[in-house]
Amino acid sequence: MRQDIKHVAVIGAGTIGASWAAYFLSRGLSVTASDPSPGAPDLIRRMVENAWPTLMRLGGKADANPNAWRFEADPVAAVAGADFVQESAPERLDVKQPLLARIDAALPADVVIASSTSGLLASRLSELCAHPERVVIGHPFNPPHLIPLVEVVGGAKGSPEAVQAAMEFYRAIGKYPIEIKKEVPGHLANRLQAALWREAVHLVAEGVASVADVDAAISEGPGLRWALMGPHTTFHLAGGEGGMAHFLHHLLPAVTSWWDDLGHPNVDADLQRVLAEGVAEGTKGASTRDLAAWRDAALVRLLEARGKGGA
Repeated sequence: MRQDIKHVAVIGAGTIGASWAAYFLSRGLSVTASDPSPGAPDLIRRMVENAWPTLMRLGGKADANPNAWRFEADPVAAVAGADFVQESAPERLDVKQPLLARIDAALPADVVIASSTSGLLASRLSELCAHPERVVIGHPFNPPHLIPLVEVVGGAKGSPEAVQAAMEFYRAIGKYPIEIKKEVPGHLANRLQAALWREAVHLVAEGVASVADVDAAISEGPGLRWALMGPHTTFHLAGGEGGMAHFLHHLLPAVTSWWDDLGHPNVDADLQRVLAEGVAEGTKGASTRDLAAWRDAALVRLLEARGKGGA
């Protein structure tokens, strides 16, 4: 698979694709973007302009050029000359499968095609491709230009060479790629999020706490630790000098008893209304745009504090 990657095709330039484009540019790469929406070029332009100062703070290359991109409405034309493809089309098999097949047919066999899909399986995405072995998942976390994590999945058809090439590429541009060794819907991080949110919804439904207090139980508690280390290492520290072995010996029975009591909420119309109203009350009516701006600014400070050099 191709190693010396200098030019990336971003296929699908909505919020995720535009964020990817800005990040690739900040790392000294050139980009060709494609999207069927006539507003896509303006979205990319705004994303690059707004994110550029932050991207330079977080490890962007001094000689990176924010204007080193062009737009092609036709995805086949957009992948011409690409060394790597990042596909971020809508999360639908009936959209992604034929799109990936067209891209696959137009590219040399040594170019990796990575899909930003948040939950679809790589082996399904590549079903119509002549070279399914080079189609992998390269799932970022939103917003891609800030969050380091990228989940890489080869699936049943992806070659080890394609997975390794994607891992090396993402690592080289400052991302934190992890390899998902077995295909599962939702990959890894989204499944962890879904498991936590299911219990959060259950606790609201059972009247244990308000939506705002359930959120605070994470953001003002374990969420602060999770920004520094994952659940296994967190509980390793909870075991004191004995570490994980001590934690398992003394606290595993209690934890597994909680597992047995976890809920399976029925998210019907009434519960959906409670959740929506609870979020509105907890955020004091702030707009999603204002909340996202606050989140992103806080993420930048956190990344700098952790010394990661950015996403």
